[in-house]
Amino acid sequence: MPIDLAKMPKLGFGLMRLPEKDGKIDYERVGTMIDDYMSAGLNYFDTAYVYHGGKSENVVRDVILKKYPRDSFTVATKLPAWDMKTRDDRDRIFNEQLSRAGVDYFDFYLLHSLENGYNYDLYEKLDCFNWALEKKAQGKIRHFGFSFHGTPDLLEKVLDKHPEVEFVQIQLNYLDWENPVVESGRLYDILTKRGIPIIVMEPVKGGTLAKLREDLEDVFKGIRPEASVASWALRFVASLPGVMTILSGMSDEEQMRDNLSTFTNFEPLSDEEQKAVEKVRAGILDTPMIGCTACRYCTDGCPMSISIPDIFKAINTVRVYNESWRADNYYKSVTENAGKASDCIACGQCEGVCPQHLPVTELLKQGSEMFDNKQT
Repeated sequence: MPIDLAKMPKLGFGLMRLPEKDGKIDYERVGTMIDDYMSAGLNYFDTAYVYHGGKSENVVRDVILKKYPRDSFTVATKLPAWDMKTRDDRDRIFNEQLSRAGVDYFDFYLLHSLENGYNYDLYEKLDCFNWALEKKAQGKIRHFGFSFHGTPDLLEKVLDKHPEVEFVQIQLNYLDWENPVVESGRLYDILTKRGIPIIVMEPVKGGTLAKLREDLEDVFKGIRPEASVASWALRFVASLPGVMTILSGMSDEEQMRDNLSTFTNFEPLSDEEQKAVEKVRAGILDTPMIGCTACRYCTDGCPMSISIPDIFKAINTVRVYNESWRADNYYKSVTENAGKASDCIACGQCEGVCPQHLPVTELLKQGSEMFDNKQT
């Protein structure tokens, strides 16, 4: 039975950055977070074939279904272009996903990271749009859409060609609204003009908007002293018409509590608060930052096992907070059992999968110059 997309929960639980213990998903802590989330009357879980090294979908089977009936929650997962070569791969992956999640159907199914070039071309070559409609007719998919990292022109092209698409997931936050690479504002306008429901990813930009310079945080604290900085980013997105669900990849219990507080008796941004967001955005944009969202697509295939997002986080810490000692210690900890920035062999694998289209190799060179000569 179709779901009323206009009545979806505003806060979705992204199973992408879950707490871990000894290198594995910490099911006990995740179970507690899921209980808190469900107790708040929320029930949208977002996962994908590649999250947590292929283990994220197992959370549905091994945690959620052990306590909650299937019709009490909705689950979304995604078909990855980079793991397919033939049409047979579509069913191979889909059936594996059903088994991993322990379900007979998915409420929401997406083509993962549709963007200009290989990903979109492959989805068309393997006829994935029609394949998804067949799955829907079989009752294996209830609603079909895609996550998007491409240009506005491509988005319009795809929507013109595929009116069967029921929703689109885009990166959307107040910092990326006019980002010339992400172009969140233009993507939002295209979708709202067409009346297509929007699922938002990276509302806090991979945690970037959860902690700001002290002077910028003071702008928010002067209006709502009790509210977290992250809550402003979530409220900005949730105040926009046409937004169906906002995904938060919550990594710990405190993030869950804070987000539930934000969405309980939700208050849209006032005019004064909207101006505060614009002021903070202008302040952030005065600081050159690496726009990494820590999706970690780059890390699995890195031949030198470099934890690229963590190195970028260290670089941004120096740039934004001017706290080199803290960044030095953080860099040392994340490279202790992994590759350093200087270990990069410039193979380009990371740049080929980066949704933000970052010049990763060049940025790692900058990271090496910033940190490696300090390490002993």
